[in-house]
Amino acid sequence: MNEQARRRPATPYRRPKKDPVRMLAFEALRAVDERDAYANLVLPPLLKKARENKEFETRDAALATELVYGTLRRQGTYDAIISACIDRPLREVDPPVLDVLALGAHQLLGTRIPTHAAVSASVELARVVLGDGRARFVNAVLRKISQHDLDSWLQQVAPSYDQDPEDHLAVVHSHPRWVVSALWDALGGGRAGIEDLLEADNERPEVTLVARPGRSTTAELVAAVGEDSALPGRWSPYAVRLAEGGEPGALDAVREGRAGVQDEGSQLVAAAVANAPLDGADARWLDGCAGPGGKAALMAALAAERGALLLAAEKQPHRARLVARALAGNPGPYQVITADGTRPPWVPGSFDRVLVDVPCSGLGALRRRPESRWRRRPEDLEGFAPLQRGLLREALGAVRIGGIVGYATCSPHLAETRIVVEDVLGGRGGPAVAAEWVDARPLMPGVPALGDGPDVQLWPHLHGTDAMYLALLRRTA
Repeated sequence: MNEQARRRPATPYRRPKKDPVRMLAFEALRAVDERDAYANLVLPPLLKKARENKEFETRDAALATELVYGTLRRQGTYDAIISACIDRPLREVDPPVLDVLALGAHQLLGTRIPTHAAVSASVELARVVLGDGRARFVNAVLRKISQHDLDSWLQQVAPSYDQDPEDHLAVVHSHPRWVVSALWDALGGGRAGIEDLLEADNERPEVTLVARPGRSTTAELVAAVGEDSALPGRWSPYAVRLAEGGEPGALDAVREGRAGVQDEGSQLVAAAVANAPLDGADARWLDGCAGPGGKAALMAALAAERGALLLAAEKQPHRARLVARALAGNPGPYQVITADGTRPPWVPGSFDRVLVDVPCSGLGALRRRPESRWRRRPEDLEGFAPLQRGLLREALGAVRIGGIVGYATCSPHLAETRIVVEDVLGGRGGPAVAAEWVDARPLMPGVPALGDGPDVQLWPHLHGTDAMYLALLRRTA
C-alpha cells in the first residue's frame, strides 16, 4: 500500500435519514403483523398524527396508503418473488425484514416509483429500523428483484395454468389457494370470471357514503363534497361515491350521523329487508347482529319513515356502543341493547322484520381488509357454522308468522350462505323451521347479474360492491 493510500481518510459514517412516509407504512405493517390489527383501523390515526405534526402533505398520505394496502394485497405474490431471491426458507427471515422487503418489492413492481429511488429509499428505511447489517441484505435482495418486471417474475415463480390452475391463480392474484378454490366454487363458470373477481379483490374500493333517509339526502352530500368529486351510487338510491382522496369524516352530515360511510352492497341488503312485501303489522323491526351499526342506522331511518321501532341487538359491548353512536339522533323510535342473538331476551314471534348479518369469514370484503385473506384458514368456517345456524334459527323464531327474515353475510363461501339456509330450513343440526324463500332479486331494482334466485349474491367484479349475500325468508307457521 503506498503512502497516499494510507493517508486517505475513511468515508465518514452517514446517519440514515428517516422518510416519514415509509416509516409510517412500516409501522402500519408491523401493527398488522404483530397485533393482528386491521390496516383500515391502524392507518387513519397514524395519518392523522403525521398531519398534525406537519410531517405529511395530502400526496404523502396517498402514497403511504398505497404502500400499506398495495403491499398487503400483493403479499402472496411478493413472498413468492422474495423467496426466489434468497437462499433460505422465507419462514427463517425475521418478519420486520420481510416487511421492508415487501414494501420495497411493491415500490419496484407495483408503482411508478423509479427503480433507483425504490431501492435506495427501502435500504434507507432498513438502516433506520433494522440496522446497517440487515440493510445490506435488503439491498442485495431488492437489486435482484429490480432485474425483472412483475410479468417476468410471475412467469418464473407461478406454475402454469395448465399445470395447476388454482396454484397459478393463487400466486398471480395473491390469494391463498383455498380461498381461490372457495371463490371459484361459489362463482361457478370458467376462468374469466374467477380472474375478474380476484383482480377486483386487489383493487382499491371506492369510498361510498349513505344518505340516511329523513336525515340527509344524496343531493346534500353531493353539494357538500362538490360535483367534481362525487358520483351517484350505481344501485342504491341512498349512495354517493367519492372520487379518490375524498375525506368523508370532514363532512358535517357524516360527523352528525345523518350520513355514513357504507358499501353499496350493505345498503342494498338493508333496503331489501326493509322493503320486502309484508302483510299485516309492520311496527317492530330487529337487527339481531347490529354491530358496528351501518345497516342498523339505515334500517332505523327507513323504519322511522313508517313509524316503526327498530331494536338493534349486539353481543359485544364495545360494538353495541358503536351501534348506539350510529343511531344517535334518529328521528324515530329505536333501542340498542347488548344481547346474544343465540340466547335472545325478546319474546318469540314479536317482530315483523328481522335482519341477521351474521359473523363470517369476511371473504367478501377482501378489497377493504386485504390482510384477512392471510389470516383465515379453512377450519375457521367450521367455527362459524354453529353460530350462523343458531342465529338464523333464532331470527326465524323472533319473527311473527308472515314476517320477514333477512339472512346476510359478507362472504360468498357456499358453506356460509345457501348451505346455512338450507340446513336450517331442512332441520339439519336442529329443529326444522317452517319458512319459505322470498325472491330477493326484485328488491334490488336495476342491479344486473343476480343469478337464478331466490337468494342474491353480489360481487366486486360484477357490481362494484363487497360480495354480500342475502336470503329472504317468510315465516309460515
